[in-house]
Amino acid sequence: MRRTPIVLALLGALALTGCSSGGQSAQSAAPPASSAPAGSGATFAVITHGAAGDSFWDVVKNGAEAAGSQYGVTVTYQGDGDPARQSQLIDQAVSQQVDGIVVSMANPDALREAVGGAVAAKIPVVTINSGADSSKAFGALTHVGQSEDVAGRGAGEQLKAAGVTKLLCVVHEAGNIGLDQRCRGAEETLGGTVERLQVDVSNLADVTSKVTATLQSDQQVNGVLALNPAIAVAARDAIRDSGSPAKLATFDLSADVVTAIQDDEILFAVDQQQYLQGYLPITFLNLYKNNLNTVGGGLPVNTGPGFVTKDNAEQVARLAEAGTR
Repeated sequence: MRRTPIVLALLGALALTGCSSGGQSAQSAAPPASSAPAGSGATFAVITHGAAGDSFWDVVKNGAEAAGSQYGVTVTYQGDGDPARQSQLIDQAVSQQVDGIVVSMANPDALREAVGGAVAAKIPVVTINSGADSSKAFGALTHVGQSEDVAGRGAGEQLKAAGVTKLLCVVHEAGNIGLDQRCRGAEETLGGTVERLQVDVSNLADVTSKVTATLQSDQQVNGVLALNPAIAVAARDAIRDSGSPAKLATFDLSADVVTAIQDDEILFAVDQQQYLQGYLPITFLNLYKNNLNTVGGGLPVNTGPGFVTKDNAEQVARLAEAGTR
């Protein structure tokens, strides 16, 4: 009987996922039984490594803010791709004595001291998206995201089945361990050659130029794996510009990516359901604050991977337009 609140919380989270995938807005899901009353006064800070205007992180933000509205708590969102500045944002949240912190850890070593400072100040931390291997060691309550290795292996399997033998893996953030894990996972299952191309996500025109040049100089490359939806669109343009027959796949969703899947320009997208990476941490922090519940039992809470293909792209398109996928 003592486990009843946890079960109810997990049922609430599962109900949310079911609604999201079934064509309803995730904001319409019923709140878990132990949600806080409106105006509870709690403040949770979400601090990610996502750059402003990144469509992926906009969906994470939407999820966090929807949960905040549902539970009657204040949610602040800030993102910075520079780990030093991200650490400073965590330190600021600690000094403001927030009730909980959600943080993505693309560069865990650089955030170790800042996250440790939050834990030492007895502020509960939930990590998301990147840094799952370091989350427990740093003292976080749990990690919410997907296994990048597993997702990469799944992508490699599908690309192999599509006939790809030499793959270009386009890495858009230097030092992001999750991106390296995606490329390594794809390499494990592809059974062919995987080459990495380092680009800058803030300069998409240059991304198109670099991918075009690579495809033109090495015509054995017959597959491209993007690790970000904006990079996927740039890579699609590069394939067009170069006249390459290379097949394209990507990680993560945007409305443009879903449309490209429908138009047979992208084979598939690996979907980690990033809306849940915003929504669930606020849910978990709220449960912890009000009922000392923890979720995951020391293991990550997985939000993916799933795959969006032409078979289910139409349904997902409606949700992507609403900002929940």
